Amino acid sequence: MSDFVRQWRARPANRTGSGGGGSAYAVVVPTLGRPGLRVCLRALARAEGPMPVRVVVVDDRPEPGGAPLDLEVPPSLRDITTVVKGRAAGPAAARNTGWRAAGRVPWIVFLDDDVVPGPSWADDLALDLAAAPADSAGVTARIEVPLPAGRRPTDWERNTAGLATARWITADMAYRREALEAVDGFDERFRRAFREDADLALRVLGTGWTLTAGQRRTQHPVRPVDRWISVRLQAGNADDVLMTRRHGRDWWDRAGAPRGRLPGHLAVTALAGASLVCAVLGRPRAAALCAAGWLAGTAEFALARITPGPRTRDEIAAMALTSLVIPPAATWHRLRGRLAHRATEPFRPAAPPVGLAREEEVLS
Repeated sequence: MSDFVRQWRARPANRTGSGGGGSAYAVVVPTLGRPGLRVCLRALARAEGPMPVRVVVVDDRPEPGGAPLDLEVPPSLRDITTVVKGRAAGPAAARNTGWRAAGRVPWIVFLDDDVVPGPSWADDLALDLAAAPADSAGVTARIEVPLPAGRRPTDWERNTAGLATARWITADMAYRREALEAVDGFDERFRRAFREDADLALRVLGTGWTLTAGQRRTQHPVRPVDRWISVRLQAGNADDVLMTRRHGRDWWDRAGAPRGRLPGHLAVTALAGASLVCAVLGRPRAAALCAAGWLAGTAEFALARITPGPRTRDEIAAMALTSLVIPPAATWHRLRGRLAHRATEPFRPAAPPVGLAREEEVLS
């Protein structure tokens, strides 16, 4: 442990705010009213270390004029917690609403409403922010996804576990307000909790900032879902089109994002379509060959998802059913994205890189 860390941990915790200067922070939590919000706020209140200047909860539920948000705020957070109404336009828009309502605080920490900050989260965050270089726009956290003991994880649990290695994930991410203002925050065309964090990070990096890996730890439990969640997630293929339009074809590598199985899904869907066309045209041999290719591709995909899982009856049934639907769903959303974002312009920084701008200020 460094001398700096020892001296910092020896300081008495400031439980009335994170203090002045460059380490003051606000927490922004967009929510749809999920039960995990209470757990998140309780963990935030219990975390050792400097408290936030403000906690902004963005009520992003879609019901206009509905009942007030059922919010249980721990006593230590009540005086600093504000609830603002979102526009039900997705997490990117909700986070923009939140950080703009947080006031002139140097740092904005985004938390999802289903995460659980660790016991020393606030103390570790203070260390992360204090250690961030002057050109660092943001500081990541270490995301931990607890998986069940005694059995293999399901397909959805493995999907959620991928958050632990995702780069720049806003389940817990601190950004300088200055950097958010420089790029005008999140791109609200990302309507799902997918790729909006990578897009923001790439735009921030493109403006000349850097991003830093922090040490604080936050748990992201696996939330319960129905068996069709993997089909709904295919809507993200449209967001991948937007990312390519904005950041070029190499954005996958720069963001450290897995490419997934889209080429295979396109091929399997094409075989299914070709089989139907050949059948209509009265070419049974060609139709049978295409159908065999479709069946083989679908079976391979289903087995790839079933084999590493618990192989229970329900899991096998869910994997078999959704493996039939995912390829055409992925293809549809890919085509929809190409149509919706066909006129999207590439990202071009509106300002000179941060380092260059500061150098010019010094020279002038």
